[in-house]
Amino acid sequence: MGVAQRSRRWLVPVTTVAVVAGVGALGPVVADASPKLPGITAQDLLAKVQTAKVDGLSGTVHSSTDLGLPAIPGLDGMQGASQVLNLINGDHTARVAFATPDKAKVSILDAQAERLWTTDGTSAWAYDSSKREATKLTLPAHKTTTPEKALPKSYDPQAVAKQFLDAIDPTTKVQVSGTEKVAGRDAYKLRLVPKTDKTTVGSVTLAIDSKTWVPLDVTVMPRTGNDPAVELGFTSVSFDVPSASSFTFTPPKGVKVTDQKVPTTREHPRSVPPKLVKPTKPGAAQADKPTVVGTGWESVAMIRGAGTAGLTGNGPLAQLLAKAPTVQGSWGKGKVLTSKMVSVLIADDGRVFVGLVTPDTLQAAAAKAPR
Repeated sequence: MGVAQRSRRWLVPVTTVAVVAGVGALGPVVADASPKLPGITAQDLLAKVQTAKVDGLSGTVHSSTDLGLPAIPGLDGMQGASQVLNLINGDHTARVAFATPDKAKVSILDAQAERLWTTDGTSAWAYDSSKREATKLTLPAHKTTTPEKALPKSYDPQAVAKQFLDAIDPTTKVQVSGTEKVAGRDAYKLRLVPKTDKTTVGSVTLAIDSKTWVPLDVTVMPRTGNDPAVELGFTSVSFDVPSASSFTFTPPKGVKVTDQKVPTTREHPRSVPPKLVKPTKPGAAQADKPTVVGTGWESVAMIRGAGTAGLTGNGPLAQLLAKAPTVQGSWGKGKVLTSKMVSVLIADDGRVFVGLVTPDTLQAAAAKAPR
């Protein structure tokens, strides 16, 4: 879908409006709750989101995540593991800013500490106040680094919304389910309901700003249970373009600074937290590049060579796996871990399969995956 380069961060490339038109209740909805907004069809709302363009924004994002992951005794003693779990579970607040074409900033505030990522187009910084460490990445002069290649997406309602909108296919019911206020702005509620029972996702509701057509909030409900698995959205937002000085960073006195150059492979800084939602594009089957098996809601990410790390001996992960059910099939043999949202299959050959799907769907994907 052809769009201006400067606006691609805010685009939501869904399959096609024609496909969506045949997959659910797409009739016009009359706004019957505050705020009062003109009625709009799901086709028209999707089209507006797809062509949304903003030159910048700033605001505060709150995230609340409960994926139903099991508690792992002793994990706090494992370097890095506790921080990763904290990033994908619990409540977090982040200040965010963006300006086209190459400026962005995310500052995560937790427990009187700050983790910051920022880029002004010529350099990028990753800073952790609790460790008193900062990493400066010098960007190549002949390239412009777009924010989505330099910063974590787990605190970006637009990036998270895009991944769910990309899953729209004929197995999805799509409807405008009303209106609401988000961060003081009038918004339409776009609801996606998977018709397939092979996913753990019950529904996804997106709050779409009625003036800019940018997603302001994402709520993910599991197929079982009444509490949201994910709530991510702005508590305050301004669509004024932030000043250039908003994206500069000066390390506090006494902070250890490490200088790096951006890798030619365009890898993310190592301190960037993992994505909240599974990848949506197929790639080479490497330990750090998942291959996606299946499509839409039934997508499963496969990672090679990651299945045995930390799983031997008497460590907490090994103890957890020891209690997990053993499964086998044409794909091989392994252990399966499940929660209300996430299923993980760790094969004995080192492959790991993970997705927002049922355990049976995970094994079916493993049977189709390359070895």
